[in-house]
Amino acid sequence: MRRWIFLACCLVTLHATAQQNFKPVANLELFKQQFAKTAQQTNTIKSDFVQEKNLGMLAEKIISKGKFWFKKENKVRMEYSSPSYYLMVINGKDFRIKDTKTDRNLSARNNRLFEQISKITADCVQGNVLNNKDFTTKVSENTAFYRLEMTPVAKNLKDFFSVIELLVDKKDLSVVKMVMHERSGDDTSISFTNKEVNITIPDDIFALK
Repeated sequence: MRRWIFLACCLVTLHATAQQNFKPVANLELFKQQFAKTAQQTNTIKSDFVQEKNLGMLAEKIISKGKFWFKKENKVRMEYSSPSYYLMVINGKDFRIKDTKTDRNLSARNNRLFEQISKITADCVQGNVLNNKDFTTKVSENTAFYRLEMTPVAKNLKDFFSVIELLVDKKDLSVVKMVMHERSGDDTSISFTNKEVNITIPDDIFALK
C-alpha cells in the first residue's frame, strides 16, 4: 500500500537554488486564470521522469527512472525502467499494477482513498489542483517557478501526507516537479523532463490488460 500511494500521486531533480527565495504570488487571481487555461488546453502529456525517495531508515536516496503518459480524461501510465521494472496504469477509476512477479487490476469504485489518489494524480500533472477540494493550496513564486503547497483536508489523505508540493515552470505553466511529504517524515519527489504536450497517444497505452 505504501508503495502504491507513493507511485499514484503520485511529477531530473532541479538545482536547490531554483527553489529558494519564494514569496507569496503577486497576483493570485491572474495565476489561477492562466493555470486553469493551460490545464484546459492540455489534452495529452508524454515525458521522462526521475523519482527520488528519501527514507529515514536509509542513508542514500532510492532513485528510479522511467516514462510517463497522460491523456484526458484521467488516464495515466507510469512505466519504471530502472532500477527494476514496474508499471502503474490509471484508466478512469480502474488501475493496473505490474512488476516482475505481479500483474493485477484494481478498482477505486468502492475505495474512497484510491478514488482520491486517482484524481490527485490527474490533477497534478494536468494542472487542475487549484480546483481540488481535498486540499487547501498556498501559492508562492520566485523568478523562475511557482510553488503550490497542497495541504490535505480529506482524512484519508491526511493520514498519509503532510503536504504535497508542485513546482510549476513560469515559461509554460507546466508541472516540472512533484514532492510528496509523508507524515512519517519520508518524502518522494518526481521530476519530469523531455515533455511533449498534445501529441497523439493511442488509447492502447492505457489498456488494463
